[in-house]
Amino acid sequence: QVQLVESGGGLVQVGGSLRLSCAASGRTFTSDSMGWFRQVPGKEREFVAAITWRGRSYYVDSVKGRFTISRDNVKNTVYLQMNSLKPEDTAVYYCNGPLGVVLTQPGDYWGQGTQVTVSS
Repeated sequence: QVQLVESGGGLVQVGGSLRLSCAASGRTFTSDSMGWFRQVPGKEREFVAAITWRGRSYYVDSVKGRFTISRDNVKNTVYLQMNSLKPEDTAVYYCNGPLGVVLTQPGDYWGQGTQVTVSS
């Protein structure tokens, strides 16, 4: 059974940092692109960041320069380092993969989500 388990969310003040982790089990994703998405109540889930199997990264414009996606293929884990957090970053963050050719479109597997709340 494939599982993606996120961790690292929490409550942080404006300008603070959090590091999200997504640990995969049940299959390896080392040859796949992986991504992070987020969702706030009443809105559609949106793409945040993706990383290819070669390590190339892509971001939604609103997080460029603040967020960094990375991966550890030995640990089968993907990370999202979030710096300079803003109230509009408040959302449930989901790990997803494997991504297809269009990296902003989600793949088959989702984690359970982790809440990130940025207080002003």
